Amino acid sequence: MALEEANLRPAPRARPAVWYRSWRFYAGCAVVLLVYGYGWRITQIHLAELWRGARLIEPFVVALSSPDILTREPRTEGASAPFYYGGQAPPAPPTPSGPRLVLSPRTGPIGTRIRAEGRGFAPGRPGVLWWENQIGQRQQVASFVTDSQGRFAVGFTAPPAQGTRNLVVAEVTTGAGPLRPSPTLVVVVDRMIETIFLALMGTTMGVLFAVPLSFLGARNLTSHVPGGGVVYALTRACFNLTRSIEALVLAIIFTVWVGLGPFAGVLALGVHSIAALGKLYSEAIESIDRGPIEAITATGASPLQVVRYAVVPQIVPQFIAFTIYRWDINVRFSTVIGFVGGGGIGFVLQQYINLLQWRQAATALWMIAIVVALLDYASAVVRERIV
Repeated sequence: MALEEANLRPAPRARPAVWYRSWRFYAGCAVVLLVYGYGWRITQIHLAELWRGARLIEPFVVALSSPDILTREPRTEGASAPFYYGGQAPPAPPTPSGPRLVLSPRTGPIGTRIRAEGRGFAPGRPGVLWWENQIGQRQQVASFVTDSQGRFAVGFTAPPAQGTRNLVVAEVTTGAGPLRPSPTLVVVVDRMIETIFLALMGTTMGVLFAVPLSFLGARNLTSHVPGGGVVYALTRACFNLTRSIEALVLAIIFTVWVGLGPFAGVLALGVHSIAALGKLYSEAIESIDRGPIEAITATGASPLQVVRYAVVPQIVPQFIAFTIYRWDINVRFSTVIGFVGGGGIGFVLQQYINLLQWRQAATALWMIAIVVALLDYASAVVRERIV
């Protein structure tokens, strides 16, 4: 009896080894440390550079809080007087009413020391003295502030210039006009509109080619067609190969092919969208319910009729959702391909950064962020209502 009870008693389970006593745990930790240590060295991570280089981006960070959006056109009043290189100066013109400028001397060689006296200007206002040559090119030669009677006197040296007749122009700022959109904002809005339509045209191009190709890349539709396996494999390989090339690289290729401008950007986004949408569309087709297909096939319908009445009704909502989402992605892509000449707002953003015009660059970045956020919200709303 005791022997039977011993046989019926379950055998004690072996206790699992505690993790910190397992050599595999320590071996795994060592491998992970080696991998990350090697990766740290290969990628040349130097955290100290974050602090040493912070001062270099300080102007840009400050500019983000004050983008160039609005401006006031300064109101100015001015007067001018001619200066001649060599020869005899003609008689002085009659004294005008209002602001006037008098030069002494009125003629001489390059490097002559000239005294400019102004009268009749607004009192207590800053001003600038310009030297203008015969072809209209200007350079600043002096600055001044008028006294309580609207006068000033300043000396400067006649600079090298083309031609014999030059013009000295005094401009005094009298105030500021009303607020108006800055020239930077006008340029940024214009390029942002170009960016949106660049993404729209690229997405449209992708849809037109991806829709028919997606049916060839769906296994459940091509498996019953002679040679369908080969067609499926080739279509999927084409999708994967094209998707592996970034839109930025495609933009470089197309800028060499068709030149700088938004057309190259449209082609780059379109080709990349064909592969991305084709893969999404074909996977949506592969996930449809087989019941309607089998029912319509049993009625003797042709393959095109099966696609028309059994496949299309099931995939239209997903196709629309994927298309809207892809347009949202292409808007963000198009801001980057402008850096390589693909048009859009990225092109002017690169120019602002290269010229260290941080406030103008901040305006472009804020515009990109606002438009992308609005499009993301709009696409989410549309997808919720369709799907």
